[in-house]
Amino acid sequence: MFGLSGTAPFGPSGTGSSDYREPKSCAKPWNCCTSGPLNFPNKESYGFLLTTRRLCTDDSSAPPAAVPNTRSGNPPLTDVTLVWQEGVREDWLRFGKPVAERIVDRRTRIESYAPGHVFALVRWAANDYGTVRSTLYIVCAVGRSEGYTTVPQVDPGGELLLSVRGWPRVRRVLALIDAVEAAGTDPCDTAPDYWRHIHNRLAAGLPPRAYAPGRHRVWLGRRKLRP
Repeated sequence: MFGLSGTAPFGPSGTGSSDYREPKSCAKPWNCCTSGPLNFPNKESYGFLLTTRRLCTDDSSAPPAAVPNTRSGNPPLTDVTLVWQEGVREDWLRFGKPVAERIVDRRTRIESYAPGHVFALVRWAANDYGTVRSTLYIVCAVGRSEGYTTVPQVDPGGELLLSVRGWPRVRRVLALIDAVEAAGTDPCDTAPDYWRHIHNRLAAGLPPRAYAPGRHRVWLGRRKLRP
């Protein structure tokens, strides 16, 4: 099936072609993704700047059936619901270090994160006419008394460090995450301000700067001084 590609006069719709095949090569597609060139119809990301953690996102898609969360635990955990229905709805975590996992059914799983842990959630969906949703969120899990931003499929939410919509920008962020890893830094340990920097630069139509080793050393030193 063919439809408008958004990047050329005509192109594959992304549902009946070989355009969207990257997650299939992953043993655990909800945890990894390569970032090669793709061609999808998408709207561009919203052009807001991230300045505070109270910035809210909106998504009309309802999450899967709720299951009891782990907010009452000690410490409270942030639950991320992932749904994998190949070619229709594909959610995965580009990076993250969950402390717990639960299988809900053959398509749905929940991963839980302790306060302070950072993860990247990618949400993709398509119909017969092409891609209808491509989003990427980088979120820091928060404690019980901390403020948070609501994020789709994240219960209760978290400190939103980066949010992009539209596959061109999602692909750009995936490439930047690849670059961080290629430089020898774990994205989970990267300075949160760097993800905010990427978000704001993309929102302003400017190229993000690379994550320098010196910046990472400063961040690690500052983190050690935290109480």
